[in-house]
Amino acid sequence: MKPWLSKEYIQMAYLNEKDHLVLLFKDNVQNVYNINDCSKKQLKNILADLKSKGIVVQDKSGGFMDNKS
Repeated sequence: MKPWLSKEYIQMAYLNEKDHLVLLFKDNVQNVYNINDCSKKQLKNILADLKSKGIVVQDKSGGFMDNKS
C-alpha cells in the first residue's frame, strides 16, 4: 500500500465522526475504512504519517490540521 500513500494520489485524509478513516483521492473517489483492530492513538499516528507525506489531514473535530510543522 505504501507506494500510493502519497500526495500524488491522495487529496485528503481524515477521521469521520464514527472514527472511520476516510481517504479522498485526486480523482474524487472516496474510500471509507472501518479500522477496528487498532487504537484511536494508532489511527491518529496514521494521520500524522500521511500528513508528513504532504497530504492534507483533517481531524474529526472539523478543523484542518496545518501541513506545516
